[in-house]
Amino acid sequence: MRKLQAIGRRIGGRLLSSVPAILGVVILTFLLMRVLPGDPAVFFASGPSAGQQEIEDLRKQMGLDQPVPVQLVRYLQDIATGNLGRSMTTGQPVLTDMQQRLPASLELTFSALFLALACALPLGILAALRPGSAVDHVVRFLCTLGVCMPTFVSGLLLIYAFYYLLGWAPDPTGRIDIFASAPPEITGFLLFDFAVTGDLEGFRAAFSQLILPACTMALFVLAPLARMTRASMLAVLGSDFIRTARSIGLAPWRVILVYALRNALLPVLTIAGIVFSTMLGANVLVEKVFSWPGVASYALDALLASDYAPVQGFVLLMATIFVLVNLLVDILYGLADPRIAAE
Repeated sequence: MRKLQAIGRRIGGRLLSSVPAILGVVILTFLLMRVLPGDPAVFFASGPSAGQQEIEDLRKQMGLDQPVPVQLVRYLQDIATGNLGRSMTTGQPVLTDMQQRLPASLELTFSALFLALACALPLGILAALRPGSAVDHVVRFLCTLGVCMPTFVSGLLLIYAFYYLLGWAPDPTGRIDIFASAPPEITGFLLFDFAVTGDLEGFRAAFSQLILPACTMALFVLAPLARMTRASMLAVLGSDFIRTARSIGLAPWRVILVYALRNALLPVLTIAGIVFSTMLGANVLVEKVFSWPGVASYALDALLASDYAPVQGFVLLMATIFVLVNLLVDILYGLADPRIAAE
């Protein structure tokens, strides 16, 4: 009981300490959007040919006729009531747009992170077990290649190879093939919704659309995960308790997987949390290349149109997710190392 209370207090303290950071991000984004060139009222009032009265009416409708401090106070009041504004581009509330698009971004990000971890952990362990060997050099080369190649380049190369040349991949235009029917909306995650409804054909169609963009993102984040795994494993393998475990005759796989890997996971968890938050906001190029209807491409389209509300809502969403991911990493720290949970 005391342990649960301690965990609850720790989580509550982390959430309270993150409120000023989120508030600062919201205010900074609001001010930056107001100093960017371009007048959204002119853009949405049928272009430069619109009359001055039409532009002024639209500015009043959007609240842009008020002083910036007044606009900021009203915006903070709207956020407190759950109102993120209305997108002038789509004509819908920003909250509705994000609820429709966030599952697409999360599904892509989770899939890419899973692929990256599934490759990075074995590669990092192998490189740490044989430092300076050919395996170690190959892992370093793959990591360097993944970091140096931008996501839009690797995405286009994968499309060229697997769609254009080999014909293995479907047309990279969205989350589902145009000939497949969408599943009943349960969670918004197509793979899960197709699996729950038992539509295996739809599941295969959604999976085939997901695999190339997920691989593109995984290649980009593979490097930091593999390098951190290698460095952490090298440090742990040289520890006294590992030498003791080997000296008493424990099986090599048990020493590596049970003792070494568990103690090496803490920095990997940190990097994984940072990588996930970065991927969710930075996969805009992947979403554009593969016509993926996620929140990042939605925010970019709004930014190009000087549509303030979606961009501000996107930044608030990313800041909130970053806080929640850090909180989850903190909880996983306690599971990986009980000494941290006891603090």
